[in-house]
Amino acid sequence: MARKSIIARERKRERLVAKYATKRAELKAAGDYEGLDKLPRNASPVRLHNRCKLTGRPKGYMRKFGICRVTFREMAAKGMIPGVTKASW
Repeated sequence: MARKSIIARERKRERLVAKYATKRAELKAAGDYEGLDKLPRNASPVRLHNRCKLTGRPKGYMRKFGICRVTFREMAAKGMIPGVTKASW
């Protein structure tokens, strides 16, 4: 599991991106790049990184489910993800 501080930092970035999303869109439409420079760095959506919702793992993230591959495999084996079964042919 990822450190709590890293997970908290990422959540803080998500809140900042959401807070400044409308203002950022207005400044971009107006072409005011100096105004964009004055916004906080972490308000940029490019700085976000997808993390597993359960463990905070940054790698092996599956967008469709919002969790990492390790957690996905464990949950799928236990039957906790509807519609997902182990492949057999």
